[in-house]
Amino acid sequence: MRKTESAEVPVPTRLGPSPDQLAAHRISPRFYNADLAPARKEGRSWTAYSVFTLWANDVHSLGNYGFALGLFALGLGAWQILVALLVGAALLFFLLTLSGFMGYKTGVPYPVMSRISFGIHGAQLAASVRGIVAIAWFGIQTYLASSVLNVMLLTMFPGLQSWADAEFLGLSGLGWFSFTLLWIAQVIIVSYGMEMIRRYEAIAGPVILVTFLALAVWMLIRVDFSIAWSTDDALSGWEMWMHILGGGALWVSIYGTFVLNFSDFTRAAKKRGSIVVGNFWGIPVNMLVFGLVVISLAGAQYKIDGTVITSPADIVQTIGSPVLLLLASLSLLLLTVAVNLMANFVAPTYALTNLFPRHLNFRSAAIISAVIGFVILPWNLYDSPVVIVYFLGGLGALLGPLFGVIMVDYWVVRKTKVNVPQLYTEAGDGEYFYHHGVNWRAIGAFIPASAISLVFALVPAFSGFSEFSWFSGAAIAALIYFVIARRDFTFREVDGEEIAVPTHH
Repeated sequence: MRKTESAEVPVPTRLGPSPDQLAAHRISPRFYNADLAPARKEGRSWTAYSVFTLWANDVHSLGNYGFALGLFALGLGAWQILVALLVGAALLFFLLTLSGFMGYKTGVPYPVMSRISFGIHGAQLAASVRGIVAIAWFGIQTYLASSVLNVMLLTMFPGLQSWADAEFLGLSGLGWFSFTLLWIAQVIIVSYGMEMIRRYEAIAGPVILVTFLALAVWMLIRVDFSIAWSTDDALSGWEMWMHILGGGALWVSIYGTFVLNFSDFTRAAKKRGSIVVGNFWGIPVNMLVFGLVVISLAGAQYKIDGTVITSPADIVQTIGSPVLLLLASLSLLLLTVAVNLMANFVAPTYALTNLFPRHLNFRSAAIISAVIGFVILPWNLYDSPVVIVYFLGGLGALLGPLFGVIMVDYWVVRKTKVNVPQLYTEAGDGEYFYHHGVNWRAIGAFIPASAISLVFALVPAFSGFSEFSWFSGAAIAALIYFVIARRDFTFREVDGEEIAVPTHH
């Protein structure tokens, strides 16, 4: 048995646990610091409104609008799009609430949460897959936001056009300026921790909702509130229903990242009800509003000139007034940064902290994540179908199996009983040490499910199943793990209050 000397364990904060408390639980500095420690229940600050604003920002992302407008282009009409979105919303509400409850009860972030099922070392696999996907998309989303900023700057200062024409390493001079400026702004926000992210999301959320509702109303006025309910080549019959179900499944797959690491946010929730209420207004209700905006924008533009738009930015750029164009572009900029912070910055930051807890805290890990997201020159990744489809698409297909294992282990096998202090010990008799720190049963469920999910997602012959790759991977992993999981063990429930730290640290 290996024990950790108490003197080696850093005391996270002045208000955190004492060295004696850490030593009593055999806490190892290889797995514990102030950012990975459980969040103390007293003083948690995330309310139902905080959770709602996460979705108020993320649901209305430009990527999501591109996806939903693509359904219109495929031939789905207004009511079919709403059904597809609401089917996905109902599933997401259920899955995200399950994931959110885990964070609230244990108070730990996703990398620590995954130690429950994968083991204290095996969890690095689950955390790294999520982190790599997020770092790449952080850079890509920052690049997309910089494109919006370019439009704003050219509107305000037409003389910058010469900067937009000069190119270096695949990006214009103006693009480099915009990308770097937004990169710095996001690093500053994240360096102040999760509380600063919560405040930013709380401000950006209402702005985004008002902007898109105003844009939809403006378009409806242009067509006298009479939109085209579908394209001329609208789908019908079995093909229509397959696209509706496929659209709902893809809607869930888009949030395959969030259903994994939602505990990063809900660990600071004041109560379980905050998660339920925030998710209800933020997912099914907000997604209904999102759907209405989509069909208003798409139907109105199609009524005007028969054009199928691919993004709200297509409409924003047609606004004649420079002032209104500037305000709309600024709102899209706020939105893209808000989505990037919550979806693509928090996950890799915790993943890196989990890898090197003795050397990295939330701020330093965030800076490293941002640097990686910069040096990979993400605009080149975005322009490469191979990278987007095979690398990021392949990694994304692994998220379903991870979710299946983690959820079945927590909710079905151990019936929510977790010994939180044991998540931070490397003692050989620790509950989550398994076999040399890895739960090979979880790996044994993850590998075959991932292989099948990858085939469905990437092999052209199975393109008809690609929309359901996340579900197939999650279901297969869940089933295998349910069958092979260890049950000859008494699961203990011990909270982490004795080693917890305040959420404001």
